[in-house]
Amino acid sequence: MKQTIQQKGLTAIYVRRSVSDSFKGNNSLSINAQKEECIRFVGDEPYRIYCDDGKSGKDVAHRPAFIQMMQDARDGLISRIVVKKYDRFSRNMREYLNITDELDRYGVSVYSLSEPFNTSTKEGRMMRNNLLNFAEFERETIAARVADAYNTKARETGFYQGGKMYYGYDSERRTVNGKTGSVLVPSEQAESVRIAFSMYQQPECSLKDIIEFFKENEVVTRRTGAYKSRGSINQSHVSLILESPLYVRADKDVYAYFQSRGFEIVDDVEAYDGVHGVFAHKDNDGKTYVKVGYHEGLVDSKTWLAVQDKKAHNRKFPNNGKAKRSWLVGMLKCPHCGYSIQLNIQHNKERTKTWRYLIDFGFSTAQGCRKRTLKTKLDDVEEAVYIAMCDKIKSLEVARHEEDTPDAETESLKAEILKYDDDIHKLMDKLPDADEVLFAYIQKRIKEFHKAKSKLESKLQMKSRKHRAIDTKPLKEPLKNWDSLTIDAKHEIAVMMIDAVYVSDEDGIHIQFCI
Repeated sequence: MKQTIQQKGLTAIYVRRSVSDSFKGNNSLSINAQKEECIRFVGDEPYRIYCDDGKSGKDVAHRPAFIQMMQDARDGLISRIVVKKYDRFSRNMREYLNITDELDRYGVSVYSLSEPFNTSTKEGRMMRNNLLNFAEFERETIAARVADAYNTKARETGFYQGGKMYYGYDSERRTVNGKTGSVLVPSEQAESVRIAFSMYQQPECSLKDIIEFFKENEVVTRRTGAYKSRGSINQSHVSLILESPLYVRADKDVYAYFQSRGFEIVDDVEAYDGVHGVFAHKDNDGKTYVKVGYHEGLVDSKTWLAVQDKKAHNRKFPNNGKAKRSWLVGMLKCPHCGYSIQLNIQHNKERTKTWRYLIDFGFSTAQGCRKRTLKTKLDDVEEAVYIAMCDKIKSLEVARHEEDTPDAETESLKAEILKYDDDIHKLMDKLPDADEVLFAYIQKRIKEFHKAKSKLESKLQMKSRKHRAIDTKPLKEPLKNWDSLTIDAKHEIAVMMIDAVYVSDEDGIHIQFCI
């Protein structure tokens, strides 16, 4: 019965053209050319054409016509498959072999017009497999070239490079510096982004609060007819929005922030003008580089940097369920091994009494630390840290009153910057009278001076930002009413002030502040 069905089965003509084929200028790979050659070969036999236009050959999951052809083969509707070339069928060697094995079980053969060898012999199969290996290599080479081209364009221009559309922006075709490309422009969601950043910089605001805001905002815009569906917003989406430098009006402080993070910075510090946003890209090695875009940022740098500081602390010290046992959970560390110190809770049988013990996690590691259970009481640690936090706020307030008196390092940096300015102006005055050789030399020296000056300006901006970032007002009032705060509220205040609390029975308690 199976043999009868196969004898009556149609010949399947499979044609495919990927997007990259259109750039090769090979007309023989066009859909019509493939169809004509295959139909001419089939002659008067009954056939059915399966066409995937604009589909890659790297897999079959995204090729609907191919999937339908395989289902027809399973149903016994086709007896053979004819293709222009084997790489139209598949460029993935492993996938191709799996598919042909499956087709062999159905008694369906695959015939290529461009590679006329008999795949029923071991020699023919070897030649076919070699051709497919070359096709797979070509696909991987094309993918690498596309990635290289993307990175080259991303480094050279501030255009939007395509792909996902960012929340809060649409794209427009514009000409900038003689080149035309896509530039991001604020959309109807832009104001929502601004409000989200403004909300999240507040100590009491969480990602859940931002999600609720987005939901409420979307309901309002939908009723006004201005809503554009872009998928539901979840906590991960909100977190990515708040972390993205795309939205910041990047200035010298943002430049200094990127330097501190170790990012590769494509543009000089002068490009950070306090107006434009920044694209963050990954190169082929997975390293992040940043490029100032042609689009306008939505959020001022002070707000954006405050959000980054808060998110950095939240990543370090997650406010999970254990934080309800102590507002120091996630901050305690052992000074000897560097591992975290965890909290162990024990109750009596009647659960009328509770004991809190500090456990050194490093004790259970391969290296092993000095002891598992510390004698130091958590209550004593919490009291000591609270007193130290209050003292820190007092010292910051004293420092703020003395802020008008510039320190020696700041004055030295300013003097060096002025000297570079003077040297640059002197060199520029010599340019009109310079010959070709001297002109090139002067240009080189000016570029060197600008680079050195930019580094000094970044250092000065980092110092000034550090002074501006220390605002004691949001911290002073909660510390005054410490006993009335919940454990969660205490935890939020602590992570704003502290990087780590090192505890040991031998060395006592040492606090590493982040302000």
